[in-house]
Amino acid sequence: MNIESINQKVIQGALNQLTNSQEARHYLSRYQNHGEKNFAVIKVGGGTLADEPEVLAESLALLTHLGLKPIVIHGAGVQLDQGLAAAGIKTIKKAGLRVTDEACMKVARPIMYDLNQKFVHALEKQGVRATGFVHGIFECEYLDHAKYGLVGEVEKIHLSPIRQTLEAGAIPVLSCLGETSSGQVVNINADTATRELVWQINPRKIIFVTPTGGILNAQNEIISAIQLNNDYVKMNQQSWLHSGMKLKLQQIKEMLAPMNVSHSVSITSAQNLARELFTHKGAGTFINMGEEISESEVLNKSLEQHLRTVFQNAFDRTFKPRFLAGLEVEKVYWAASGRAAALVTKGFRGCAYLHKFAVTKAAQGEGLAANLWQQIKANHPQLYWRSRVNNDINGWYFKQSDASIKSDQGDWVGFSCGLYPAESLSCLQQAFMTDSGWQDLSVHEITEEAVNEEVQHA
Repeated sequence: MNIESINQKVIQGALNQLTNSQEARHYLSRYQNHGEKNFAVIKVGGGTLADEPEVLAESLALLTHLGLKPIVIHGAGVQLDQGLAAAGIKTIKKAGLRVTDEACMKVARPIMYDLNQKFVHALEKQGVRATGFVHGIFECEYLDHAKYGLVGEVEKIHLSPIRQTLEAGAIPVLSCLGETSSGQVVNINADTATRELVWQINPRKIIFVTPTGGILNAQNEIISAIQLNNDYVKMNQQSWLHSGMKLKLQQIKEMLAPMNVSHSVSITSAQNLARELFTHKGAGTFINMGEEISESEVLNKSLEQHLRTVFQNAFDRTFKPRFLAGLEVEKVYWAASGRAAALVTKGFRGCAYLHKFAVTKAAQGEGLAANLWQQIKANHPQLYWRSRVNNDINGWYFKQSDASIKSDQGDWVGFSCGLYPAESLSCLQQAFMTDSGWQDLSVHEITEEAVNEEVQHA
């Protein structure tokens, strides 16, 4: 297969994943402006390399054809478990870490070499230049030789080979083997190695690719967003979070804690990698430390001016100086960074109406919208709002809502959460009829048939 046909296949694959080219261009511009050498660190689990190496290679090929070259680091947990079992060696883990004696290392080294080489080959089949590194990147000391054996704690990362590879237009593919100062090869936990690499590289994106495509809750459903400052303690008390995933969440928290508030980690699958990178909605679990969201039941002049600034930045339009005056305010929300805000007013028949919800373009994709939304929903479990039919984030609104309808004129989409169908329909029809979202006007009698016809459950 020639390179041109490979490129066409990759681009077609991208189109199958992405539904909004404007969103894709927005994120592509941000990644390119950040700098090619610091675009992303992508950690790949051994399970993904076992089951979907070609799918992952296609997703990474898409990035390279868009001018984006990530640094890939991979584990080999599944392969090591199988190799040790075949050799009659029992797998022993302590605190989520694999105990590695000399017999275990004798099995692990060739598995790591082989896996690294095979994935480099899979990338090259997609027309992607790649260079594998099994040694020479991570300089280590023993984590605890008596407890874990040949398990390394990273002391230094040699970045020159990585940078030279990127400058040559290739993707570096790193394994999780390191060496001590005496030359002893040691095993490194892949998530720990990723953390140390991220601190050195300071990438725009940090992505974990796993077979599950995210962190799963008790119902085996992907958790869309986790704000560690708010959710970490509670999650660690749940029985469904255990072993490797519990350790992964702990290490992600340790990774993000000293970094800028804008940094985040995405856990996604090989096939959804492009969707996670290039859409507002994403595809997987988005994890960040979380940003403080302040609240007020009073909209004073100072706060009104602040909201006006945030809304203008987010909507890229100018509002009149007193466009929020006279509203019956229930709650005002604003982020400490000034990059997000929301206003909830008293709506039709006392229901909470989301008058404005805004996240500036600079903050999109950082999880700030999820932070803000989580706080709004905690205070207003019953809520409705409307959005222009061509709003880029309507896909995200559909995901957050219980029900939605389109206005008769087709210019608005109405959304609701926590409302009975008839109540939802009544509120949304009023929102379509007025500028402010509601007004005490008469509406036609709502029948059960009308509800069934007009309300679409998301």
